[in-house]
Amino acid sequence: MKRYLIALASVLLLSLQPDSSRSGNAALPPFKGAEDDLKPTVSQQKVEAYITKIFSGYHYRKFTLNDSLSSKMFDNYLDEMDRSKLYFLGSDVQYFEKYRNQLDDNLNNGNLDAAFEMYNTFRKRYKERSAYIETLLTNPKFDFASDESFNTDREKAEWAKNPEELNELWRKIIKNDALEIKLSGKSDSLVVSTLKDRYKNRDRNLGRIKSEQVFQMYMNAFCEVLDPHTRYFSPADSDRFKQEMYKSLDGIGAMLREDGNYIKVVSIVPGGAAFKDKRLKQDDKIVGVAQGDTGRIEDIVGWYVDDAVKKIKGTRGSVVRLQVISADALPNTPPKEIRLVREKINLQESRATKEIVTINQNKRDYKIGVINLPSFYRDFEAAGKREKDFASTTRDVQRMIDSLRLENIDGLVLDLRNNGGGSLTEAISLTGLFIPKGPVVQVKESTGETETYTDPDPSVVYDGPLAVLINRFSASASEIFAAAIQDYKRGLVIGEQTYGKGTVQTMVDLNQWMPRETDKLGQVNITVQKFYRINGSSTQRKGVTPDVEFPSAFSAEEYGESSQPTALPWDQIASSRFDLSKSLNDKQVGKLKEKHQQRMKSDVELKKLVEELDLFRKARENKVVSLQETKRKKERDEAERKREALKKLSGDELDDDEDAPSTAPKAKKKKKDIYLLEASRVLTDYIIVGKSPSLANRL
Repeated sequence: MKRYLIALASVLLLSLQPDSSRSGNAALPPFKGAEDDLKPTVSQQKVEAYITKIFSGYHYRKFTLNDSLSSKMFDNYLDEMDRSKLYFLGSDVQYFEKYRNQLDDNLNNGNLDAAFEMYNTFRKRYKERSAYIETLLTNPKFDFASDESFNTDREKAEWAKNPEELNELWRKIIKNDALEIKLSGKSDSLVVSTLKDRYKNRDRNLGRIKSEQVFQMYMNAFCEVLDPHTRYFSPADSDRFKQEMYKSLDGIGAMLREDGNYIKVVSIVPGGAAFKDKRLKQDDKIVGVAQGDTGRIEDIVGWYVDDAVKKIKGTRGSVVRLQVISADALPNTPPKEIRLVREKINLQESRATKEIVTINQNKRDYKIGVINLPSFYRDFEAAGKREKDFASTTRDVQRMIDSLRLENIDGLVLDLRNNGGGSLTEAISLTGLFIPKGPVVQVKESTGETETYTDPDPSVVYDGPLAVLINRFSASASEIFAAAIQDYKRGLVIGEQTYGKGTVQTMVDLNQWMPRETDKLGQVNITVQKFYRINGSSTQRKGVTPDVEFPSAFSAEEYGESSQPTALPWDQIASSRFDLSKSLNDKQVGKLKEKHQQRMKSDVELKKLVEELDLFRKARENKVVSLQETKRKKERDEAERKREALKKLSGDELDDDEDAPSTAPKAKKKKKDIYLLEASRVLTDYIIVGKSPSLANRL
């Protein structure tokens, strides 16, 4: 794959003089400048202009710096600071309107005046809220008997007109937090002390924010206009990403970052403790940490990510307990506790696994081999050294196919659910196990140049009945593989529409391109390419639509690339030349869909799954929670019931051994996986049709 920005420093002609021109708007600022106001550095002014030139020349999205872009950036910056409209007043935002159409000019000129004036105003408003919260918690009077409610979704809320409106809003926020803590089993005194500690941590974090964090926030407001994967990392965040975060992999195997007041899981690393446990997921929020099996849960809401990582890391082999709000949790769902044993990443644990599912159809048993792929992994270092048995998805799958053949399987399912991608090389070579040589994926550069990546090996390792099982969280390399199998009509693609990430990013170290600057400048992650299927369709936004579609708890509008407003659009280029497989035809697929739909209407478990999914989606749409204790407890219990019922049906997690002591490690037993079972049934239907088309009418 081509790498860009090689000659970047020599081709960019920069205009680095900051423009100090200001609007002539006569409106008075919300505050006069203070001595402790944060101010931009000269290096940041230069970097602003430099990044603008990089993006203008090399970002995949071709854009013009104009008032429209400036307006979007302005809104993004307000969101970066105060997305839920908890601090700014409407009058503040009205005063800032004079900058709405100026930010594009400021980008070119290295002018950061507006960025820092807006942030310094936010900082002062934040301190006002902190003072009010301190007053509330000095002599708290929570009336949990009064019938009040609170809307947790403030995306479409209006800005407060005056401090009194903000006071009332924060009264409900604090009451909501207090009730949540109380329902977790804490005494009234612990409720108050927990809240005081929580907001002290928030205040401490505000004091840690320096000009480079403000600059990062502002530049990412620009990045977000271009696409959701382009980001600027401040020097501190760049160092943290390279050092502290990777060190944390010796703990639980999760990448973490701050998201508002929460510590959010960015990704789960294959082979780590969290990966093997399977309960901690991407986008989950960690709200508490405890040491050992008996340690007290320490509330970490409002913590700085470095502090949270220090608590979560520890001696290898020791126990850490996390209190977690799941990404798919309903507003009233209580946090769950996850017990993990800290350990070093073991790549062996992240490699493919196999099993056999038996399906009884037409009075005989069909053996369906299942290979689960958690990621597309490849040990590039070991491969480069030509080590004999380096970690490779393709090699492992080939060995498993050979093993499953010895057990006389009738068909094969490749399970790519929750596979977020990985090595493009492995996605291509894995496709080659099932097709003769030919194209697998097309890659289009920001310049418009297109390159086709092919499997050059004419040999086919497995030519039997094949299905690929996907879900909403199958992404990137998973989508490339599933799309190729579908385009060749080599096998069935079954499950849910995939994530839809069809873009490629590259990381640029700004100090390498501005060598005369002695200060650390940070890095940018810039989108430079797009993936296309061999039929010419992009995987961007649309992902892969299965041949036989299963019901999903997650809509494309809520989760995935298409839920991002600035995600690059779907488009199409010319198809590659390739020969269709004779394994599958549209008439067969139609028959299989029909049989699947019949089971959805008649099978008790599938019908129950659909009902629970519908209830779960409706419950998630309701963002209003009661602040009355008895009502809230009922809401929580019902939310947890719905969530657990859905997980039990879908086989999303593992059961805990109810008889195990609370201080002992939980014994695990595998749940019934309805989605895998139904995928195996669909493949069995396909096998029957393939063996004797005349039997199709008897399905």
